[in-house]
Amino acid sequence: MTIRTYFPGRGTLIEETLLKGEARGKAEGEARGKAEMVLRVLEHRGVPVSGGDRERIGECTDLDTVRNWADRAFTVSSTEELFAEEG
Repeated sequence: MTIRTYFPGRGTLIEETLLKGEARGKAEGEARGKAEMVLRVLEHRGVPVSGGDRERIGECTDLDTVRNWADRAFTVSSTEELFAEEG
C-alpha cells in the first residue's frame, strides 16, 4: 500500500499551471490599464485616434508593447508615429 501526501507549493503541474495563468492574467490586466492611459494621453493632447486604432490599443495585452506606446504617447503627433517601429 502506497500512502501519498499532498504538500502545497511543491510544484505540482496544477499549481504551476495556475501560477502561470495568474501571472499572465495580471500582465494582461496591467497592459489594459496602460492602454487606457495611452488613449487618454492621446485624447488630452488632441492626437486623432481612429476607431480601428482605438481598438488596436485597447485590445493589446502585450505589456512591453503597451509600455512602449505609453512612453511615446507624450511626444507623437499621430497614431502612425505611435505604432512605428523604433529605429
